[in-house]
Amino acid sequence: MSSSTGFQTWLRPEPAGLYCIPGDFHIDPAAAVPRAVITHGHSDHARPGHGAVLATADTLAIMRLRLGEAGAAHGQALAYGAPLTIRDVTVTLVPAGHILGSAQIVIDYRGQRAVISGDYKRHHDPTCEAFELVPCDLFVTEATFGLPVYRHEPASQEAAKLLASLEDFPERTHQIGVYGLGKCQRLIALLRQAGYQRPVWLHGALRSMTDYYVARGIDLGDVPAVADAPGKLAGEIVLSPPSALGDRWSRRLADPLSGFASGWMRIRGRVRQRGVELPLIISDHCDWPELLQTITETGAGEVWVTHGREEALVHELGKRGIKAGALRLVGREDDAE
Repeated sequence: MSSSTGFQTWLRPEPAGLYCIPGDFHIDPAAAVPRAVITHGHSDHARPGHGAVLATADTLAIMRLRLGEAGAAHGQALAYGAPLTIRDVTVTLVPAGHILGSAQIVIDYRGQRAVISGDYKRHHDPTCEAFELVPCDLFVTEATFGLPVYRHEPASQEAAKLLASLEDFPERTHQIGVYGLGKCQRLIALLRQAGYQRPVWLHGALRSMTDYYVARGIDLGDVPAVADAPGKLAGEIVLSPPSALGDRWSRRLADPLSGFASGWMRIRGRVRQRGVELPLIISDHCDWPELLQTITETGAGEVWVTHGREEALVHELGKRGIKAGALRLVGREDDAE
């Protein structure tokens, strides 16, 4: 991908990931590098083995929880909005609204500003800092849901759908598949906002991250472990990793009704493929209109698109007169959304 505005003279894709030449660091590298700046703690962005890591304090803590001390052995925490000079560039972390600790990487160099957004969403989420729009010259955006078919429902509506099903089928356990970092805690918060005050029971794999959110002052109410349940939890909500849906683990539950909270639940084929009875369209990424809205609002004259439906978004931006290209970085996954 060529750049007449010259961004690739100082910011370029490499096999390890996006590399800032004058700052001598990679952003969300897929392989171990001497210096990494990390947008957030999901495993396709935060990997072990880096010599030094710059990120928010929450992202560093999440990396240690997930990866042990090797996850961020030489970590430096940077607060939102606090500029840091690294060699010839200035780096600022700005909230991305994706999960707790998630950040956009703002890089200022010789009068040009690039924003590497990582994963981001615009909808309100009480479990993390809200997305902050940053005007820029170059915007690097994800495209996880970069097709016109993806239009997310209001998350509160999907939480209400779960509560209505619980009322309709009180004899069944509602087992909802959720990703352990971000989606689990957000769904609990949505249920609390909807007035649901009963315990939300957790699979053991969801415990450590949920405990971290609670320790950070995010009120999730009573979230006991399924292992401590006195019975088969008929009429209760159980959250588990998606891999536990229909698994032997589910046999301990009362005629489990399987649900899955994900933006992918917009696609009927995915619902059928997973055998989901209660699809909940709750996404921690922007949908198609939000991607286009955000790109327009940044005022960026150039856009680089990474991981997801790159071609469709690049094509649409070209029709709108915005210079765009696909980075095609390796190592980015979207199925865990």
